[in-house]
Amino acid sequence: MEETTIILIGPICAGKSSVAEILAAKLGMTQYAMDDLRWELFADTDYDKNVARQLHEAGDTLGRLEYMKPFEVLAVERIVAEKRGGVIDFGAGHSVYKDEELLGRVERALTPVEYVILLLPSPDPDESTRVLNARFREMLEREVGQVDEKLLALNEHFVRHPSNQRLAKLVVYTEGKTAEETAEEIATGILDSD
Repeated sequence: MEETTIILIGPICAGKSSVAEILAAKLGMTQYAMDDLRWELFADTDYDKNVARQLHEAGDTLGRLEYMKPFEVLAVERIVAEKRGGVIDFGAGHSVYKDEELLGRVERALTPVEYVILLLPSPDPDESTRVLNARFREMLEREVGQVDEKLLALNEHFVRHPSNQRLAKLVVYTEGKTAEETAEEIATGILDSD
Protein backbone atom coordinates (compact mmCIF):
# COMPACT_ATOMS: atom_id res chain seq x y z
CA MET A 1 0.00 0.00 0.00
CA GLU A 2 3.08 2.29 0.15
CA GLU A 3 2.47 3.83 -3.26
CA THR A 4 -1.32 3.65 -3.23
CA THR A 5 -3.04 7.01 -3.07
CA ILE A 6 -6.71 7.28 -2.15
CA ILE A 7 -8.55 10.56 -2.68
CA LEU A 8 -11.97 11.27 -1.20
CA ILE A 9 -14.05 13.97 -2.88
CA GLY A 10 -17.58 15.24 -2.35
CA PRO A 11 -19.74 18.09 -1.07
CA ILE A 12 -19.55 19.73 2.35
CA CYS A 13 -20.50 17.34 5.18
CA ALA A 14 -20.22 14.23 2.99
CA GLY A 15 -17.94 12.65 5.61
CA LYS A 16 -14.67 12.92 3.69
CA SER A 17 -12.48 13.83 6.67
CA SER A 18 -14.08 11.36 9.07
CA VAL A 19 -13.89 8.49 6.59
CA ALA A 20 -10.34 9.45 5.55
CA GLU A 21 -9.12 9.37 9.16
CA ILE A 22 -10.60 5.92 9.80
CA LEU A 23 -9.54 4.58 6.40
CA ALA A 24 -5.95 5.77 6.83
CA ALA A 25 -5.76 4.08 10.24
CA LYS A 26 -7.23 0.82 8.86
CA LEU A 27 -4.76 0.72 5.98
CA GLY A 28 -1.73 2.01 7.93
CA MET A 29 -1.50 5.09 5.72
CA THR A 30 -1.07 8.80 6.37
CA GLN A 31 -4.08 11.09 6.09
CA TYR A 32 -3.71 14.44 4.36
CA ALA A 33 -6.54 16.98 4.64
CA MET A 34 -6.58 19.58 1.86
CA ASP A 35 -8.37 22.05 4.11
CA ASP A 36 -5.55 21.79 6.67
CA LEU A 37 -2.76 21.95 4.08
CA ARG A 38 -4.32 24.63 1.87
CA TRP A 39 -2.12 27.54 2.99
CA GLU A 40 1.03 25.44 2.78
CA LEU A 41 0.03 24.35 -0.72
CA PHE A 42 -0.76 27.96 -1.71
CA ALA A 43 2.77 29.01 -0.66
CA ASP A 44 4.95 30.38 -3.45
CA THR A 45 1.88 31.34 -5.50
CA ASP A 46 0.32 34.73 -6.18
CA TYR A 47 -2.54 34.03 -3.78
CA ASP A 48 -3.35 37.20 -1.85
CA LYS A 49 -5.18 36.73 1.45
CA ASN A 50 -6.09 40.42 1.40
CA VAL A 51 -8.02 40.05 -1.86
CA ALA A 52 -9.86 37.02 -0.47
CA ARG A 53 -10.58 38.87 2.79
CA GLN A 54 -11.94 41.92 0.93
CA LEU A 55 -14.28 39.73 -1.12
CA HIS A 56 -15.41 37.96 2.04
CA GLU A 57 -16.00 41.23 3.92
CA ALA A 58 -17.99 42.55 0.94
CA GLY A 59 -20.25 39.51 1.25
CA ASP A 60 -19.11 38.19 -2.12
CA THR A 61 -18.81 34.51 -1.14
CA LEU A 62 -18.97 33.32 -4.75
CA GLY A 63 -16.42 35.90 -5.87
CA ARG A 64 -14.02 34.78 -3.14
CA LEU A 65 -14.49 31.14 -4.12
CA GLU A 66 -13.89 31.93 -7.80
CA TYR A 67 -10.76 33.91 -6.88
CA MET A 68 -9.44 30.81 -5.11
CA LYS A 69 -10.11 28.34 -7.96
CA PRO A 70 -6.77 28.64 -9.82
CA PHE A 71 -4.94 28.26 -6.51
CA GLU A 72 -7.02 25.21 -5.60
CA VAL A 73 -5.91 23.61 -8.86
CA LEU A 74 -2.29 24.25 -7.92
CA ALA A 75 -2.97 22.76 -4.50
CA VAL A 76 -4.46 19.63 -6.07
CA GLU A 77 -1.51 19.28 -8.43
CA ARG A 78 0.95 19.71 -5.58
CA ILE A 79 -0.68 17.37 -3.09
CA VAL A 80 -1.07 14.58 -5.65
CA ALA A 81 2.59 14.93 -6.64
CA GLU A 82 3.96 15.30 -3.10
CA LYS A 83 1.77 13.06 -0.92
CA ARG A 84 1.86 9.70 -2.66
CA GLY A 85 0.91 6.71 -0.58
CA GLY A 86 -1.73 8.34 1.59
CA VAL A 87 -5.40 9.08 2.01
CA ILE A 88 -6.21 12.61 0.87
CA ASP A 89 -9.52 14.23 1.67
CA PHE A 90 -10.30 17.18 -0.58
CA GLY A 91 -12.21 20.19 0.57
CA ALA A 92 -15.60 20.33 -1.17
CA GLY A 93 -14.48 23.00 -3.63
CA HIS A 94 -11.30 21.23 -4.69
CA SER A 95 -13.22 18.98 -7.08
CA VAL A 96 -15.79 21.43 -8.53
CA TYR A 97 -14.80 23.76 -11.37
CA LYS A 98 -16.91 25.77 -13.83
CA ASP A 99 -13.86 26.59 -15.92
CA GLU A 100 -13.16 23.69 -18.31
CA GLU A 101 -9.42 24.43 -18.42
CA LEU A 102 -9.11 24.28 -14.63
CA LEU A 103 -11.20 21.10 -14.46
CA GLY A 104 -9.03 19.57 -17.17
CA ARG A 105 -5.89 20.30 -15.14
CA VAL A 106 -7.39 18.61 -12.08
CA GLU A 107 -8.50 15.68 -14.22
CA ARG A 108 -4.96 15.27 -15.56
CA ALA A 109 -3.48 15.51 -12.05
CA LEU A 110 -5.82 12.74 -10.85
CA THR A 111 -5.29 10.44 -13.84
CA PRO A 112 -2.54 8.35 -12.17
CA VAL A 113 -4.52 8.03 -8.91
CA GLU A 114 -6.33 4.70 -8.93
CA TYR A 115 -8.79 5.52 -6.16
CA VAL A 116 -10.67 8.82 -6.53
CA ILE A 117 -13.80 8.15 -4.50
CA LEU A 118 -16.87 10.39 -4.43
CA LEU A 119 -18.83 10.19 -1.18
CA LEU A 120 -22.55 10.99 -1.39
CA PRO A 121 -25.44 9.96 0.83
CA SER A 122 -27.60 8.80 -2.07
CA PRO A 123 -27.68 8.46 -5.87
CA ASP A 124 -30.63 10.90 -5.77
CA PRO A 125 -29.27 14.50 -5.87
CA ASP A 126 -32.35 15.85 -4.05
CA GLU A 127 -31.92 13.36 -1.21
CA SER A 128 -28.15 13.96 -1.06
CA THR A 129 -28.74 17.72 -0.88
CA ARG A 130 -31.35 17.30 1.86
CA VAL A 131 -29.12 15.04 3.99
CA LEU A 132 -25.93 17.05 3.50
CA ASN A 133 -27.55 20.43 4.11
CA ALA A 134 -29.22 19.13 7.28
CA ARG A 135 -25.74 18.14 8.53
CA PHE A 136 -24.25 21.42 7.28
CA ARG A 137 -27.01 23.48 8.91
CA GLU A 138 -26.37 21.71 12.23
CA MET A 139 -22.61 22.28 11.91
CA LEU A 140 -23.06 25.99 11.11
CA GLU A 141 -25.44 26.48 14.05
CA ARG A 142 -23.01 24.69 16.38
CA GLU A 143 -19.77 26.29 15.17
CA VAL A 144 -20.86 29.73 13.88
CA GLY A 145 -24.14 30.29 15.66
CA GLN A 146 -26.05 31.09 12.46
CA VAL A 147 -26.83 29.59 9.08
CA ASP A 148 -25.91 31.40 5.88
CA GLU A 149 -28.37 30.28 3.20
CA LYS A 150 -25.79 31.17 0.53
CA LEU A 151 -23.54 28.44 1.90
CA LEU A 152 -26.36 25.90 1.78
CA ALA A 153 -27.01 26.88 -1.86
CA LEU A 154 -23.28 26.51 -2.55
CA ASN A 155 -23.33 22.99 -1.13
CA GLU A 156 -26.29 22.12 -3.35
CA HIS A 157 -24.18 23.39 -6.26
CA PHE A 158 -21.40 21.01 -5.14
CA VAL A 159 -23.88 18.09 -5.10
CA ARG A 160 -25.29 18.80 -8.55
CA HIS A 161 -22.20 19.97 -10.42
CA PRO A 162 -20.91 17.34 -12.89
CA SER A 163 -17.24 17.83 -11.91
CA ASN A 164 -17.38 15.35 -9.04
CA GLN A 165 -18.93 12.65 -11.22
CA ARG A 166 -16.38 13.32 -13.92
CA LEU A 167 -13.39 13.10 -11.57
CA ALA A 168 -14.59 10.13 -9.51
CA LYS A 169 -13.45 6.64 -10.38
CA LEU A 170 -15.80 5.17 -7.79
CA VAL A 171 -18.90 6.49 -6.01
CA VAL A 172 -19.72 5.27 -2.50
CA TYR A 173 -23.17 5.97 -1.11
CA THR A 174 -23.15 6.50 2.65
CA GLU A 175 -26.84 6.72 3.56
CA GLY A 176 -27.55 4.58 6.61
CA LYS A 177 -23.84 3.86 7.19
CA THR A 178 -21.49 5.14 9.84
CA ALA A 179 -18.11 6.57 8.89
CA GLU A 180 -16.58 3.32 10.17
CA GLU A 181 -18.82 1.22 7.92
CA THR A 182 -18.04 3.41 4.92
CA ALA A 183 -14.30 3.22 5.59
CA GLU A 184 -14.56 -0.56 5.97
CA GLU A 185 -16.41 -0.84 2.64
CA ILE A 186 -13.72 1.19 0.89
CA ALA A 187 -10.83 -0.65 2.58
CA THR A 188 -12.31 -4.04 1.74
CA GLY A 189 -12.79 -3.04 -1.89
CA ILE A 190 -9.20 -1.81 -2.15
CA LEU A 191 -7.66 -4.82 -0.41
CA ASP A 192 -9.75 -7.23 -2.48
CA SER A 193 -8.60 -5.57 -5.71
CA ASP A 194 -4.89 -5.81 -4.82
